[in-house]
Amino acid sequence: MGLVGYRLKTYVMTLSGQFKLNDKTALITGASQGIGKGIAFALAEFGAEIILHYRKDRPEAEAVADEIRKKGGKVYLVQADLSRSGSVAFIADQLEQLQKTPDILVINASVQIPVEWEKVTAEDFDTQVNTNFKSTLQLMQTFAPAMITNGWGRILTIGSVQQTKPHPAMIVYAATKSAVLNMVQNLAMQLADKNITVNNLAPGVIGTPRLEQEVPPVPERINKRMETPTGDIGDPKDCAALAVLLCSEAGRFITGQNIFVDGGMSL
Repeated sequence: MGLVGYRLKTYVMTLSGQFKLNDKTALITGASQGIGKGIAFALAEFGAEIILHYRKDRPEAEAVADEIRKKGGKVYLVQADLSRSGSVAFIADQLEQLQKTPDILVINASVQIPVEWEKVTAEDFDTQVNTNFKSTLQLMQTFAPAMITNGWGRILTIGSVQQTKPHPAMIVYAATKSAVLNMVQNLAMQLADKNITVNNLAPGVIGTPRLEQEVPPVPERINKRMETPTGDIGDPKDCAALAVLLCSEAGRFITGQNIFVDGGMSL
Protein backbone atom coordinates (compact mmCIF):
# COMPACT_ATOMS: atom_id res chain seq x y z
CA MET A 1 0.00 0.00 0.00
CA GLY A 2 1.38 3.39 -1.02
CA LEU A 3 1.54 6.47 1.17
CA VAL A 4 -1.62 7.95 -0.37
CA GLY A 5 -3.52 4.70 0.13
CA TYR A 6 -2.34 4.46 3.74
CA ARG A 7 -3.41 8.01 4.50
CA LEU A 8 -6.82 7.43 2.90
CA LYS A 9 -7.36 4.26 4.89
CA THR A 10 -6.34 6.05 8.10
CA TYR A 11 -8.70 8.91 7.32
CA VAL A 12 -11.61 6.55 6.64
CA MET A 13 -10.96 4.64 9.87
CA THR A 14 -10.79 7.89 11.84
CA LEU A 15 -14.00 9.14 10.25
CA SER A 16 -15.91 5.91 10.89
CA GLY A 17 -14.70 5.97 14.48
CA GLN A 18 -16.51 9.25 15.03
CA PHE A 19 -19.81 7.44 14.62
CA LYS A 20 -19.07 4.88 17.34
CA LEU A 21 -21.34 5.01 20.41
CA ASN A 22 -19.96 2.10 22.42
CA ASP A 23 -19.71 3.99 25.69
CA LYS A 24 -23.03 5.86 25.33
CA THR A 25 -26.55 5.25 26.62
CA ALA A 26 -29.48 6.49 24.54
CA LEU A 27 -33.02 7.09 25.77
CA ILE A 28 -35.45 7.04 22.84
CA THR A 29 -39.10 7.86 23.48
CA GLY A 30 -41.77 6.18 21.40
CA ALA A 31 -39.31 3.54 20.23
CA SER A 32 -41.56 0.49 19.94
CA GLN A 33 -42.48 1.28 16.32
CA GLY A 34 -41.94 3.61 13.37
CA ILE A 35 -39.19 6.20 13.36
CA GLY A 36 -38.28 5.63 17.02
CA LYS A 37 -37.79 1.94 16.36
CA GLY A 38 -35.59 2.69 13.36
CA ILE A 39 -33.44 5.07 15.39
CA ALA A 40 -33.15 2.53 18.22
CA PHE A 41 -31.85 -0.11 15.80
CA ALA A 42 -29.36 2.32 14.26
CA LEU A 43 -27.93 3.65 17.52
CA ALA A 44 -27.65 0.08 18.85
CA GLU A 45 -25.82 -0.97 15.67
CA PHE A 46 -23.20 1.69 16.39
CA GLY A 47 -22.75 0.47 19.95
CA ALA A 48 -25.09 2.49 22.16
CA GLU A 49 -27.01 0.92 25.01
CA ILE A 50 -30.68 1.55 24.34
CA ILE A 51 -33.34 2.63 26.80
CA LEU A 52 -36.50 1.94 24.85
CA HIS A 53 -39.55 3.91 25.96
CA TYR A 54 -43.06 2.78 25.07
CA ARG A 55 -46.52 4.00 26.02
CA LYS A 56 -48.69 0.91 26.45
CA ASP A 57 -47.89 -2.02 24.13
CA ARG A 58 -45.37 -4.06 26.13
CA PRO A 59 -45.26 -7.05 23.72
CA GLU A 60 -44.50 -4.73 20.79
CA ALA A 61 -41.68 -3.08 22.77
CA GLU A 62 -40.33 -6.48 23.85
CA ALA A 63 -40.22 -7.59 20.21
CA VAL A 64 -38.06 -4.58 19.32
CA ALA A 65 -35.82 -5.23 22.34
CA ASP A 66 -35.41 -8.88 21.35
CA GLU A 67 -34.27 -7.88 17.85
CA ILE A 68 -31.64 -5.58 19.32
CA ARG A 69 -30.42 -8.26 21.75
CA LYS A 70 -30.17 -10.85 18.96
CA LYS A 71 -27.66 -8.54 17.27
CA GLY A 72 -25.61 -8.25 20.45
CA GLY A 73 -27.03 -4.97 21.73
CA LYS A 74 -28.03 -4.02 25.23
CA VAL A 75 -31.54 -2.67 25.74
CA TYR A 76 -33.79 -1.78 28.66
CA LEU A 77 -37.50 -0.93 28.67
CA VAL A 78 -39.27 1.96 30.39
CA GLN A 79 -42.97 2.76 30.20
CA ALA A 80 -44.92 5.99 30.53
CA ASP A 81 -47.86 7.80 28.97
CA LEU A 82 -46.36 11.20 28.18
CA SER A 83 -49.77 12.82 27.94
CA ARG A 84 -50.20 12.36 31.68
CA SER A 85 -48.82 14.51 34.48
CA GLY A 86 -45.81 13.00 36.23
CA SER A 87 -44.86 10.76 33.32
CA VAL A 88 -41.31 12.13 32.92
CA ALA A 89 -40.65 11.75 36.64
CA PHE A 90 -41.89 8.17 36.32
CA ILE A 91 -39.35 7.52 33.56
CA ALA A 92 -36.61 9.04 35.71
CA ASP A 93 -37.57 6.73 38.59
CA GLN A 94 -37.34 3.70 36.32
CA LEU A 95 -33.91 4.77 35.09
CA GLU A 96 -32.73 5.28 38.65
CA GLN A 97 -33.70 1.69 39.41
CA LEU A 98 -31.81 0.55 36.31
CA GLN A 99 -28.87 2.76 37.35
CA LYS A 100 -28.79 4.28 33.87
CA THR A 101 -28.15 7.90 32.87
CA PRO A 102 -28.76 8.89 29.23
CA ASP A 103 -25.93 10.50 27.29
CA ILE A 104 -28.25 10.75 24.30
CA LEU A 105 -31.88 11.84 24.46
CA VAL A 106 -34.04 11.26 21.38
CA ILE A 107 -37.50 12.75 21.86
CA ASN A 108 -39.59 10.96 19.28
CA ALA A 109 -42.91 10.10 20.95
CA SER A 110 -45.81 12.24 19.80
CA VAL A 111 -49.57 12.17 19.36
CA GLN A 112 -51.31 13.23 16.16
CA ILE A 113 -55.09 13.62 16.20
CA PRO A 114 -56.38 14.42 12.70
CA VAL A 115 -59.58 16.48 12.86
CA GLU A 116 -60.94 19.64 11.26
CA TRP A 117 -59.80 22.75 13.15
CA GLU A 118 -63.29 23.69 14.30
CA LYS A 119 -63.81 20.23 15.81
CA VAL A 120 -60.69 20.19 18.01
CA THR A 121 -61.74 19.46 21.58
CA ALA A 122 -60.07 20.58 24.79
CA GLU A 123 -59.07 16.95 25.38
CA ASP A 124 -57.53 16.67 21.90
CA PHE A 125 -55.59 19.87 22.54
CA ASP A 126 -54.30 18.85 25.96
CA THR A 127 -53.28 15.36 24.84
CA GLN A 128 -51.19 16.66 21.94
CA VAL A 129 -49.68 19.64 23.77
CA ASN A 130 -48.77 17.57 26.82
CA THR A 131 -47.23 14.74 24.82
CA ASN A 132 -45.55 16.67 22.04
CA PHE A 133 -44.49 19.89 23.73
CA LYS A 134 -44.74 19.93 27.52
CA SER A 135 -43.06 16.55 28.01
CA THR A 136 -40.25 17.61 25.65
CA LEU A 137 -39.27 20.45 27.95
CA GLN A 138 -39.58 18.21 31.00
CA LEU A 139 -37.40 15.51 29.43
CA MET A 140 -34.74 18.12 28.67
CA GLN A 141 -34.96 19.55 32.19
CA THR A 142 -34.66 16.07 33.68
CA PHE A 143 -31.79 14.62 31.66
CA ALA A 144 -29.72 17.53 30.35
CA PRO A 145 -28.19 18.41 33.78
CA ALA A 146 -26.30 15.09 33.91
CA MET A 147 -25.00 15.74 30.39
CA ILE A 148 -23.70 19.11 31.57
CA THR A 149 -21.99 17.46 34.52
CA ASN A 150 -20.45 14.78 32.31
CA GLY A 151 -19.31 17.29 29.68
CA TRP A 152 -20.99 15.51 26.76
CA GLY A 153 -24.53 15.10 25.47
CA ARG A 154 -26.80 14.86 22.47
CA ILE A 155 -30.44 15.93 22.39
CA LEU A 156 -32.45 15.22 19.27
CA THR A 157 -36.13 16.03 18.82
CA ILE A 158 -38.19 14.51 16.03
CA GLY A 159 -40.22 17.24 14.44
CA SER A 160 -42.20 17.26 11.21
CA VAL A 161 -42.38 18.84 7.77
CA GLN A 162 -45.61 20.30 9.15
CA GLN A 163 -43.48 22.91 10.89
CA THR A 164 -43.51 24.69 7.52
CA LYS A 165 -46.37 22.94 5.71
CA PRO A 166 -49.09 22.35 8.30
CA HIS A 167 -51.81 19.91 7.32
CA PRO A 168 -55.28 21.49 7.67
CA ALA A 169 -56.54 18.56 9.75
CA MET A 170 -53.62 18.65 12.19
CA ILE A 171 -53.64 22.22 13.44
CA VAL A 172 -52.59 21.41 17.01
CA TYR A 173 -50.02 18.74 16.08
CA ALA A 174 -48.32 21.05 13.57
CA ALA A 175 -48.27 23.91 16.08
CA THR A 176 -46.62 21.75 18.74
CA LYS A 177 -43.88 20.72 16.31
CA SER A 178 -43.15 24.37 15.51
CA ALA A 179 -43.05 25.15 19.22
CA VAL A 180 -40.56 22.35 19.86
CA LEU A 181 -38.25 23.68 17.13
CA ASN A 182 -38.21 27.09 18.81
CA MET A 183 -37.34 25.42 22.10
CA VAL A 184 -34.54 23.41 20.43
CA GLN A 185 -32.96 26.58 19.06
CA ASN A 186 -33.29 28.30 22.42
CA LEU A 187 -31.65 25.48 24.38
CA ALA A 188 -28.97 24.88 21.75
CA MET A 189 -27.61 28.39 22.35
CA GLN A 190 -27.44 27.79 26.08
CA LEU A 191 -25.73 24.38 25.91
CA ALA A 192 -23.41 24.97 22.94
CA ASP A 193 -20.36 25.69 25.14
CA LYS A 194 -20.98 22.57 27.24
CA ASN A 195 -20.27 20.01 24.50
CA ILE A 196 -23.99 19.31 24.16
CA THR A 197 -25.78 19.59 20.83
CA VAL A 198 -29.51 20.10 20.45
CA ASN A 199 -31.09 19.53 17.04
CA ASN A 200 -34.41 18.83 15.36
CA LEU A 201 -34.92 16.18 12.67
CA ALA A 202 -38.05 16.92 10.65
CA PRO A 203 -39.46 13.96 8.68
CA GLY A 204 -41.88 14.21 5.81
CA VAL A 205 -44.15 11.32 4.83
CA ILE A 206 -42.50 8.21 6.29
CA GLY A 207 -43.76 4.65 5.98
CA THR A 208 -44.92 4.03 9.57
CA PRO A 209 -48.17 2.80 11.20
CA ARG A 210 -49.23 6.44 11.51
CA LEU A 211 -49.96 6.48 7.77
CA GLU A 212 -52.88 4.17 8.49
CA GLN A 213 -54.68 6.91 10.43
CA GLU A 214 -57.89 8.13 8.87
CA VAL A 215 -57.46 11.78 7.92
CA PRO A 216 -60.27 14.15 6.91
CA PRO A 217 -60.10 15.09 3.21
CA VAL A 218 -58.63 18.46 2.26
CA PRO A 219 -59.20 20.64 -0.83
CA GLU A 220 -57.17 19.63 -3.88
CA ARG A 221 -55.39 23.00 -3.98
CA ILE A 222 -54.00 22.26 -0.51
CA ASN A 223 -53.45 18.57 -1.08
CA LYS A 224 -51.15 19.29 -4.03
CA ARG A 225 -49.08 21.51 -1.75
CA MET A 226 -48.46 18.49 0.49
CA GLU A 227 -47.01 16.32 -2.29
CA THR A 228 -43.44 15.02 -2.17
CA PRO A 229 -41.35 15.98 -5.23
CA THR A 230 -39.77 12.53 -5.31
CA GLY A 231 -43.22 10.96 -5.64
CA ASP A 232 -42.20 8.50 -2.94
CA ILE A 233 -42.49 8.06 0.80
CA GLY A 234 -39.55 7.73 3.16
CA ASP A 235 -38.43 4.86 5.35
CA PRO A 236 -37.58 5.05 9.07
CA LYS A 237 -34.00 4.15 8.05
CA ASP A 238 -33.76 7.47 6.23
CA CYS A 239 -34.30 9.25 9.55
CA ALA A 240 -32.14 6.81 11.50
CA ALA A 241 -29.07 7.49 9.37
CA LEU A 242 -29.20 11.21 10.14
CA ALA A 243 -29.92 10.47 13.81
CA VAL A 244 -26.66 8.52 14.09
CA LEU A 245 -24.74 11.49 12.71
CA LEU A 246 -26.39 13.99 15.04
CA CYS A 247 -26.08 11.75 18.11
CA SER A 248 -22.42 10.86 17.63
CA GLU A 249 -19.12 12.69 17.79
CA ALA A 250 -19.38 13.08 14.01
CA GLY A 251 -22.09 15.67 14.60
CA ARG A 252 -20.26 17.64 17.28
CA PHE A 253 -20.28 20.87 15.25
CA ILE A 254 -23.98 20.73 14.35
CA THR A 255 -26.35 22.31 16.85
CA GLY A 256 -29.55 24.33 16.87
CA GLN A 257 -30.44 23.00 13.43
CA ASN A 258 -33.69 21.92 11.85
CA ILE A 259 -32.92 19.26 9.23
CA PHE A 260 -35.63 17.94 6.93
CA VAL A 261 -35.75 14.31 5.85
CA ASP A 262 -38.73 14.69 3.56
CA GLY A 263 -37.85 13.98 -0.06
CA GLY A 264 -38.08 17.68 -0.79
CA MET A 265 -41.61 18.14 0.55
CA SER A 266 -40.59 21.27 2.48
CA LEU A 267 -39.49 23.02 -0.71
